[in-house]
Amino acid sequence: MTDCFVVVPASYVFLLREGEHGTEVLLQWRQNTGYMDQRWAAAAAGHVEKGETAFQAAQREATEEIGVTDIALEFLTSMHRTQGGEPIDERIDFFFTARTWSGEPTIIEPLKCGEIRWFPLADLPDEVVPHELQVLRGLGSGDVPPYTTHGFSVR
Repeated sequence: MTDCFVVVPASYVFLLREGEHGTEVLLQWRQNTGYMDQRWAAAAAGHVEKGETAFQAAQREATEEIGVTDIALEFLTSMHRTQGGEPIDERIDFFFTARTWSGEPTIIEPLKCGEIRWFPLADLPDEVVPHELQVLRGLGSGDVPPYTTHGFSVR
């Protein structure tokens, strides 16, 4: 019998705009979530719920977390990741970008999000969630493969 594990799916939304110093991404400052607090992260992200597609989850999270609707999502990459040693440590993340949406991004969950701020992709802050930083750096360089991994040891 093989060891089984649960794969946890999540969707991430990077809102993008053109700024004075090139393409900018909207990030949120995480707090009081129990995971990667005191770090910058995608402005909207969360687990895919039962019966929901990753695309639908991204749309829902954008509305629930930053109040935007009619978001024109573009698939960016998928990431299979692990942190090792956790009871459930296999994840599949779906990353989307958007350049158009309705509404002004705003903090909807102030207990979980201390701030939202636009950052140039060429000058990201140091305190970004590591697996998200990997995708953002690829986005900034124009080199994001359709499938990525994070946290696995190379054999």
